[in-house]
Amino acid sequence: LGLMCEVFRQAKNLSGPVIIHTLTHKGKGYLPAECNADKFHGVGPFCVETGDLINKSDRPSYTKVFGDTLLNLAGENNKIVAITAAMPEGTGLKKFAAKYPARFFDVGIAEQHAVTLAAGMATQGYRPVVALYSTFGQRAYDQIIHDVCLQNLPVILALDRAGIVGEDGPTHHGLFDISYLRHIPNLTIMAPKDENELRNMLFTALAMNSPVAIRYPRGAGLGVSLDFPLQKITVGEGEEISGGHQAVFAAIGAMVDKCRQAGEILKNKGLAVGVVNMRFIKPLDKNLLRRIAREVGIIITVEDNVLAGGFGSAVSEFLHDQALNWVKLQRLGLPDKFITQGSRPELLARNGLTAEGLAAAAEAFINQYGVK
Repeated sequence: LGLMCEVFRQAKNLSGPVIIHTLTHKGKGYLPAECNADKFHGVGPFCVETGDLINKSDRPSYTKVFGDTLLNLAGENNKIVAITAAMPEGTGLKKFAAKYPARFFDVGIAEQHAVTLAAGMATQGYRPVVALYSTFGQRAYDQIIHDVCLQNLPVILALDRAGIVGEDGPTHHGLFDISYLRHIPNLTIMAPKDENELRNMLFTALAMNSPVAIRYPRGAGLGVSLDFPLQKITVGEGEEISGGHQAVFAAIGAMVDKCRQAGEILKNKGLAVGVVNMRFIKPLDKNLLRRIAREVGIIITVEDNVLAGGFGSAVSEFLHDQALNWVKLQRLGLPDKFITQGSRPELLARNGLTAEGLAAAAEAFINQYGVK
């Protein structure tokens, strides 16, 4: 610290542009972090003496499930390559890099290059999977449009940390990916309800011959059983979780299970609210939406993305274009503001995206517009 202060003092007294090049040593002075820098890049509670994480979930994370699934699929298809931007550990690709070093590409903090590299590889018959945090995918917006989607190339964007991320704050929340991706032609956008569906979505995406984005949250999955063998999902087809004649939650991704719990709360209050797992933001399951509109008439969309231009907006546009003007639509998601720092559960609660919050919003909406 003393040496750095002296360097800065000297720099202040120099005229003209000055570059200070500092080589950092992550974890310097704390042995557990020095020996495992990736683990301590972003960490929750841990034992200071040993460096062991405290209260670590015994359920696998979405990141781990993605990495393990891609590793297994790569053993069956030597055209699969993995690309990331300085986050091999954070995106679950460390084991892939160790087993298939010639098929793994870490381009450094250069998401734009990662996507363009993937596009070039796709033209040569490879099946590139670009693993990025959702928030950092924003850096490659132009490349996604012009290099991948305009050419209709089979590049898969694996967008980790979608939705509310937590303690890393406003810069790291993945709240905008649906809004900045869904209007791009040729791009299919998926969001799994659990870790098993993530595996099947990756399997499905690799069977497609067009661009695909899969968004999934940070943290542990739901602990569901895993399919063996993997199953293809029909593109653009949602899944009915439960029925209800007073309203239906149409949810995507991590919000599906929250809606399932909210449905149980409402059931105990005498309200019949169904839940559908839409699975695809693009293309929408239009047949499913038409049926809900015809049979129920109240749709409540739920997403962990900003409402502006998000999944709920896509449903609203569809209902308008189809002249389904009798449908009452409520859109639940994140507001038009930057979300502050805080734990994921705390921030979900603050924004009404818990089972209790969703149930309360739905009950109020049904009381206002539903059949008495």
